[in-house]
Amino acid sequence: MDFHKLGLIVVEDHDFQRQVALSFLAQLGVSQVIEAADGREALDKIRASSWPVDVVLCDLDMPGMDGVQFIRHLAEDQLVNSIILQSGLEAQLIASVEGMARAHGLTVLGTIEKPITAQKLYNLLSRFKPGAMPRKVVPPAISAEDVRRGLENNEFVAYYQPKVEFTTLKLAGVEGLARWRHPDKGLLMPGSFIEVAERNGLIDMLTVRMMEIGFTQHKTWAERGFVTPIALNLSLGYLGQPNVADVVNGLAARIGVASRFVTLEVTESLVATSLTHVLENLARLRMRGFGISIDDYGTGFSSMQQLSRIPFTELKIDQSFVTGATNRPNLRVILESSLQLAHKLGLRAVAEGIEKDEEWALLKSLNCDVAQGYFIARPMPGDAIPDWNASWGGQQ
Repeated sequence: MDFHKLGLIVVEDHDFQRQVALSFLAQLGVSQVIEAADGREALDKIRASSWPVDVVLCDLDMPGMDGVQFIRHLAEDQLVNSIILQSGLEAQLIASVEGMARAHGLTVLGTIEKPITAQKLYNLLSRFKPGAMPRKVVPPAISAEDVRRGLENNEFVAYYQPKVEFTTLKLAGVEGLARWRHPDKGLLMPGSFIEVAERNGLIDMLTVRMMEIGFTQHKTWAERGFVTPIALNLSLGYLGQPNVADVVNGLAARIGVASRFVTLEVTESLVATSLTHVLENLARLRMRGFGISIDDYGTGFSSMQQLSRIPFTELKIDQSFVTGATNRPNLRVILESSLQLAHKLGLRAVAEGIEKDEEWALLKSLNCDVAQGYFIARPMPGDAIPDWNASWGGQQ
């Protein structure tokens, strides 16, 4: 790989180690290099550079502005796209910093454990892909009236993400996810409208609408000979109202969907604030044959309490415990313990957010039941699911 045109800055407070890094970069053919002894100096030099800085090679433990603060400023000021960390600190701390950098929108090419070598540098720099500077995703301004109008005009649709069984590789079902085909703003994700709907008393209408869409899609598939379970999300606060179980059961019966094909996903944060109506509705829905899934398991504060008092049939492990579990021992322990707990309680375990081959392999080795994530498929319109299933055929 030709590194001649690559712009790079080495941020390292130790003079000797900084010079070693510079020497190795020269050996690799990197000619556009800046050096700095701490984060503050590095920020000034990046802004003053006559050529763009593509990659930052950054130590973490530095006097003045340390590497963690420096990374935050890089992202907030949108100064670079990619970073390489170099540190002798403990692995768990480094992994936390990597996660923070990714959350800020930076591309983390990897971490070099000291001492640095030319081969380590070459391996990580080879991962660099030119691209635009990170941009914060700002949801378009949406008003309550916009959401109300969208509901009245049937602009909300569902995309479906497949889930597959680890053992058979067969389709285990799909999750219905809300999308908004806005006439002016294009296809909007839930982050653009869910909070607005919740704040303005429209979430119940949206929830019922998404159930109608999901049930209707399931019936359409069945009429064409394609039958698969479907999971739908129950909104924050909706379960806290009386007689929700009657509404859901009545809607499924009217459209013609058997409850055994439906799993209702309940976020852990919702359950943590539950009152008597929530427990009543979930118990009644389970009695009528609906599956109940605790979604985003592990991200709330009362997981054990919820598992002990609610008739769940499925435990869905949050992506935050899947991503990085292959190289972070603490995450692997949490992941393995969650799967063991699910199986001891007789619950089906679903891991969401699987994006890499190594994540699939780890979860399979830990006897997870069902996989969901971009590694399998991205969410897609309902009409595309049968064709996707036919082409999937258990590829792993």
